[in-house]
Amino acid sequence: MRAAVTLAAFAAAALVGACSQGPDFDFEPGVCYFVARPEGEPPRLEVVARDQAQIEFCAARLEEMRLRFLRMGGSNQEIVGAYQGRFVFVDREGVKIGQSLDGSRFFAMARTGDGRLAIPGAIARDDTGRPVAVAPAPEGR
Repeated sequence: MRAAVTLAAFAAAALVGACSQGPDFDFEPGVCYFVARPEGEPPRLEVVARDQAQIEFCAARLEEMRLRFLRMGGSNQEIVGAYQGRFVFVDREGVKIGQSLDGSRFFAMARTGDGRLAIPGAIARDDTGRPVAVAPAPEGR
């Protein structure tokens, strides 16, 4: 009975994966991509930076791109990118990461009081919960 339940669970997971509507991209290790979504066309990847050691560095490259577009008069507040199979969403609130373009997003980095990006646990907040600065390094280090 246990083997039948396990087999059914694997079959269901395979079926859900096969029915995925998301695009299938080939990701190169260490490459940060911008996800271009032209009107009426499927999404495509454009290389932003190579040799990025981790997803946070990719998020920083995407933030630079977002700010450059805004300074040139653009109005799009969100930039979508990809790094090694994960999608990176950068907006005014911070950085979120997801496994698909349309699925759940998980908060990864928040804005500090001065607009920089930081890991949420490193942000000091005032009594109202508003970010005020990056927390100081722990004593003894």
